[in-house]
Amino acid sequence: MSYQIIADVDNPTTARVLMAALRAHGFHPLEHGEGGLPGVGNVFGKGGVPVQVPEEEADDATILATELLKEMMAGNA
Repeated sequence: MSYQIIADVDNPTTARVLMAALRAHGFHPLEHGEGGLPGVGNVFGKGGVPVQVPEEEADDATILATELLKEMMAGNA
């Protein structure tokens, strides 16, 4: 199964909440440690925590993730 990154989240806690919300909505985000080293973030990327879903879920999951992140960031302002 091929996965696609739908969000790159700076805060690991926010990434975990986002993945839980995606699962609650029926998506299947890749758990950290399933595709790389356990406990290690995005070693080669731009520094955030990549949130990945199967490619066939990526379009719909991106829409939901974008809206959820907007709401989470509005709460931090």
